[in-house]
Amino acid sequence: MEKQRLLVVVRHAQAEQLAPSDVERVLSARGRADADALGRWLGEQGIVPDVAYVSYAARTRETWTTLAEGAGWELAPQVDGGLYGTDEEGVLELVRTTPQDATTVLVVGHNPTMAMLVQLLDDGEGPASGSVALGTFPTAAAAVFTVEGGWPDTAAMGCRLQAYHVGRA
Repeated sequence: MEKQRLLVVVRHAQAEQLAPSDVERVLSARGRADADALGRWLGEQGIVPDVAYVSYAARTRETWTTLAEGAGWELAPQVDGGLYGTDEEGVLELVRTTPQDATTVLVVGHNPTMAMLVQLLDDGEGPASGSVALGTFPTAAAAVFTVEGGWPDTAAMGCRLQAYHVGRA
């Protein structure tokens, strides 16, 4: 019997508006507090990632660090430059490369990609299906999906949305 896999899709927390470049934008005070709240919620749900893919942008790396602290995780993330500018298919390609022994994968990225990915994955049958309005996925939001089969099988409309939460301090 195949073990249940979880895929957690996270949009970075609120960032400062100004920086020398977009990739250098760091979290605002509210963003740090919201990321901590989201991390605590994920920890309370018993979610512990085996693999974390994080965009190389400052705000996503800081979101990961704050999430991990809030949840009590000690996992070192895989910082990926491709997550900064990719689309939802690019994220899926990355997820499909996940080692088969991993049970839970967490991805921290950017909109509109994270919003589109959530819509793409949802099979419409999960307890949280319908809770993410089309075109929306606020900062510090997480969508938790179950994935049937192995990571290479992760496909459009092939995951069940089990939970959706927006971290707010």
